[in-house]
Amino acid sequence: MKVVILAGGKGSRLSELTKKIPKPMVKINNKPIIVHIMDHFVKYGFKDFIVAAGFKSKIIKNFFDKKHKDRKIEVIDTGLNTLTGGRIKRLQKYLNDKNFFLTYGDGVSNVNLKKLLNFHIKKKGIATLTAVRPPARFGAIKIKNNKVTVFREKSNLDVGWINGGFFIFEPEIFEFLKTDKTILEEYPLKELGKRRKLFAYKHKSFWQCMDTIRDKEILERNLKILLKKK
Repeated sequence: MKVVILAGGKGSRLSELTKKIPKPMVKINNKPIIVHIMDHFVKYGFKDFIVAAGFKSKIIKNFFDKKHKDRKIEVIDTGLNTLTGGRIKRLQKYLNDKNFFLTYGDGVSNVNLKKLLNFHIKKKGIATLTAVRPPARFGAIKIKNNKVTVFREKSNLDVGWINGGFFIFEPEIFEFLKTDKTILEEYPLKELGKRRKLFAYKHKSFWQCMDTIRDKEILERNLKILLKKK
């Protein structure tokens, strides 16, 4: 089963790090974040990757030309300005009309991929996404008459479920991907939801995206903790 990683964006919110390299190549504990993502899939036996590159795609391609090891990696330039749905559309001929994993090149999780796949098969939909609770960013306080009446660190349980990536798609997804300008998270997923063909696998453990420098620092600390537990 192939694994598609979206790795074509410009990472503008990490501009201090992405001026010279694409976002998926930003290092977390001395290893590009995209390699951490691949390592997790390999742990569950999924070793056949397609990287949907775009911004500074040659850097990604040159890196993986030398780093194959225990996995098959194909880097495809899907265009500089192509949007998420369009990038997937451009990969249709590489996916051989079979179901596939897809995730973003800037998010790491310890989601159980075997359980995710079994859930997807059981539901018989077209798409399954991994729903996560985003890490809380700020503490919560309540104020009355200028006095703090409640102060506590905000928990991720205070926040609703969001799309954490780690999708599984059936080949029918391509019927909803029209052009390079198609945004996966707009019409395709919303339409699948209306048709009751989109399911959410709830993951309550570790997940962290890397949108900012602060996210990068949190991710580095948390990955060190996870590795120690193994």
